Amino acid sequence: MAAAVNPLKSLRDEATCSICLSFFKDPVSLDCRHNFCRACVSQCWEGSDADISCPQCRETFPQRTLRPNRPLANVVEIAKQLSFQAAAGEDLCQAHQEPFKLFCNQDQILLCVICRESQGHRAHTVVPIEEAAQSYKGQIQTRLNTLKKEREELLEWRQDGEKQSQEYLGKIEAERQKIVSEFEQLRLFLEAQERLLLARLEELDKETVKMQDENVTKLSEEISRLSDLISEIEKKCQQPISEFLQDIKSTWSS
Repeated sequence: MAAAVNPLKSLRDEATCSICLSFFKDPVSLDCRHNFCRACVSQCWEGSDADISCPQCRETFPQRTLRPNRPLANVVEIAKQLSFQAAAGEDLCQAHQEPFKLFCNQDQILLCVICRESQGHRAHTVVPIEEAAQSYKGQIQTRLNTLKKEREELLEWRQDGEKQSQEYLGKIEAERQKIVSEFEQLRLFLEAQERLLLARLEELDKETVKMQDENVTKLSEEISRLSDLISEIEKKCQQPISEFLQDIKSTWSS
């Protein structure tokens, strides 16, 4: 029983360059009617001074005639779109619709077996994807261990910093309490001194008022005595001369 033909694979094969094994890019036809990418066939003919030949059938040509194949370019675009749609959601190479089995270390990309044989990767170091994944997992694990160690060091540093901060805060609080206590004692001392000085001033004030009152009393009494004496002298001066002289004689005699 004949195997079922995959129409998409057949279309993809028709749209694939036999040199680069990828979809045609700017496809051109030779006189033998074989098709290639313009860049691929031009590269094959570089440095050749003799008659050129078809890379596929080896037919030689006297001239380098490259005819653009626009219908094939249209077919390539259709094949690309159908391949992309078929590859959506699948782990397949969009260019060749083959599963990714290899990894290119130089380009850091996944490859299918057809990509591996292309000119772009033929000279590169390619390893199975399982081996590449294991290698990268090892690198990632090493980096992860380093990051964890750095995180632990940062956590210890932060804890030490928090501990030191708490110690500093404790010292600051103790110093604050000390200052508050000392100023409270100073305030109480100043208040006591204030009361003592005010009391002394009050006593001085009372003594001053008392002394002033006593002096005023004494002065008042002396003024009163002098006033009486003046009145008495004035009265005598108003007496008749004989009485005045008699009083004067009596006053001097006494």
